[in-house]
Amino acid sequence: MTADSELVAAWREVVATARRTADEGLVVGTSGNVSARVGDLVLVTPSGVRYDRLGDADLVAVGLDGGQRIGALRPTSELPMHLAVYRATDARAIVHTHAVHATAVSTLVDELPAVHYMCAALGGAVRVAGYATYGTEELARQMLAALRDRTGCLLRNHGTLVYADTLETAYDHTAQLEWMCHVWLTARAAGTPSVLPQTEIARVAERLRGYGQQG
Repeated sequence: MTADSELVAAWREVVATARRTADEGLVVGTSGNVSARVGDLVLVTPSGVRYDRLGDADLVAVGLDGGQRIGALRPTSELPMHLAVYRATDARAIVHTHAVHATAVSTLVDELPAVHYMCAALGGAVRVAGYATYGTEELARQMLAALRDRTGCLLRNHGTLVYADTLETAYDHTAQLEWMCHVWLTARAAGTPSVLPQTEIARVAERLRGYGQQG
């Protein structure tokens, strides 16, 4: 696969994942954004463009310094968050959404309690990053603090951000996070949810390392 074909294949996956966030109700309109790292380039959805209108010719790529390398469309306004994650971690893919239940939880607590063992896939109970205006370096800073030892967080009065080594994993963990927020909100409406201890979360994290079809 040539460098150009690798970029186009990665871009198609970025667009397909972004469309999936809209199709499955994790975003509305052009909210949220998706990115993937290929070498020293970050492929990212553009600002204010419907995902179903994006094609191969609309590929947008920036360097880790934020400078645009490929494409005429402006990158997402949330580029500072994406770049902050790629600079600070070994992430290869990021999904950012405005999912309903996760956003609701972000307005209520400083941390999503460990009401289900799948929080172990994100590193433990999911923190809520302090609020800052979208698209700012301050929001990126707050997000990185919430991501310490985690691969996902909630953004106060805003949404979610999850990173992983593939877009498929980043999307799946985003969907799991939204589901856990829905579970917590439902349980909280009926009473006081029980919370799993850290020892159980650590046990599950170890088991997840060998989960699925191996080899």
